[in-house]
Amino acid sequence: MRRHNTHDYPASERADWGTMRTLLPYLLEFKGRVALAVVLLVLAKLANVAVPLALKEIVDAMNHPQAVLAVPVALVVGYGLLRLFSTLFGEMRDAVFAKVTQRAIRRVALQVFTHLHSLSLRFHLQRQTGGMSRDIERGTKGISFLLTFLLFNILPTLLEIILVAIILFSKYNAWFAIITFVTLVVYIAFTLLITEWRMVFRRTMNDLDSKANTRAIDSLINYETVKYFGNEQYEAQRFDEHMAKWETSAVQNQTSLAALNAGQSAIIAIGVTALMLLAAQEVVAGSMTVGDLVLVNVFLIQLYLPMHFLGFVYREIKSSIIDMERMFNLLEQDREVRDAAGAQPLKINAGAVRFENVAFSYEPERKILSDVSFDIPSGHIVAVVGSSGAGKSTLSRLLFRFYDVNSGRILIDGQDIRDVTQASLRAAIGIVPQDTVLFNDSIYYNIAYGRPDATREEILQAAQAAHIHDFIVSLPQGYDSMVGERGLKLSGGEKQRVAIARAILKRPSILIFDEATSALDSKSEKAIQAELRQVSRDRTTLVIAHRLSTIVDAQQILVMDRGRIVERGTHRELLVQQGLYAQMWALQQQEEN
Repeated sequence: MRRHNTHDYPASERADWGTMRTLLPYLLEFKGRVALAVVLLVLAKLANVAVPLALKEIVDAMNHPQAVLAVPVALVVGYGLLRLFSTLFGEMRDAVFAKVTQRAIRRVALQVFTHLHSLSLRFHLQRQTGGMSRDIERGTKGISFLLTFLLFNILPTLLEIILVAIILFSKYNAWFAIITFVTLVVYIAFTLLITEWRMVFRRTMNDLDSKANTRAIDSLINYETVKYFGNEQYEAQRFDEHMAKWETSAVQNQTSLAALNAGQSAIIAIGVTALMLLAAQEVVAGSMTVGDLVLVNVFLIQLYLPMHFLGFVYREIKSSIIDMERMFNLLEQDREVRDAAGAQPLKINAGAVRFENVAFSYEPERKILSDVSFDIPSGHIVAVVGSSGAGKSTLSRLLFRFYDVNSGRILIDGQDIRDVTQASLRAAIGIVPQDTVLFNDSIYYNIAYGRPDATREEILQAAQAAHIHDFIVSLPQGYDSMVGERGLKLSGGEKQRVAIARAILKRPSILIFDEATSALDSKSEKAIQAELRQVSRDRTTLVIAHRLSTIVDAQQILVMDRGRIVERGTHRELLVQQGLYAQMWALQQQEEN
């Protein structure tokens, strides 16, 4: 069986071009905008390259005092307009392309979020939420950077270099173009080589950053546990260990950046010096005017700035690709449980459930269920009891199809649950779990979660049926009261009643009570037990129980031991058998007495 680990996706597995190709469909959503942005990009660069040409004409015109005064004025106005257009077209291009970038980020973020919800429970039990959320956050930022800088910095810079080279080659000595090209090639080769070397530090930094974030969030989520054991210093120490490793990588990253910048500056300085020496010689020889010297100098300055920026952009694009790579690798995590081809919605007639020779294991070497067979007829209550680790709760996970059985099958009204859609299957089943986890929102929101399209009247009726309405209206903010993260502001009994209200609101055909009262005191348990009986009336119900006194009314009780059903019958029949159930009953009676 395949194991997943969200934080061991190897960065090298996904080629850079593969990552960028993944983005293409998102860009094509606005083909017109992309085309217009490219046209504006070209116009901006043409205007930018024309600026030094206008400047040369102005300088040469000013060298002839007898020239008509209107000529340099017209040139100066033209020079100003070209400067304006080079900036204006660039800003218009950014405005046109903004919707493309932001829509791509939105689409990818939604796709990753939806995909994470479609992955199996196994994946989510192994995940590290803090690090994973940081990966998604960095990945979406990476998309923005990649789209903006790849299209609007690297491409325009290359276009400008080509235009400048053509002008230098056609107007002047071929050596101008040769020196420019050699400088560029050496500069780009040096940048690529050093940047590839530096990427190791960046990857390590990202990995350690995610791990430190995971450590911090995990520690804060378990705030109470940390306080119970007085382990604040221990947690701080563990967090600092991760940050110390991150610090080492960050220093290496920064010092290697300084080396890269110094090398780039040296290459550019040598190229500029060689070109200016050549231009000065040409002016002295009379084959070039002062305007030509100014032209070459301005071209070099215009190339120098984007080229210096090109190194930074390339580094950041590589970093963005690494960030995106981790996020896109989440999309490549395999859905262990998926709808079969042509799966139909579940058709509920009576809501009868049948387990047929079911075998299951989370890991190949550790079997959880072996040859489990039982029926829950329509409207009946079947209870499952047994010691911890006997496989009781696994039954509910398999019925919800969080995992698929290794062998055997589970049927609802004669339909194999692997042949129906997961959405329709889960819509038909309601659960009141042992540990009710609530969203950090209002009580109203948490009850409404059972059926988000329910009316307020239906939500209030569900709360009344779960006997929590009076408690809620007694609160200062009533139904708008916040429950705190994971429902920590409510007591165990109050949380269970919210879970019951939520299950009632869902109106399921099949109900599961997964040790729903085991965490409560006996008084709360008795009160909630009556509500559970009311809720399960006329519904097919599976009760996974810890306290046997809560399931004496069940039509059938299954006793599980080491993944097998070892006894079955009513409460009275099982007591008569004097087997495992009778022992458990006697033990619990003793404890209660």
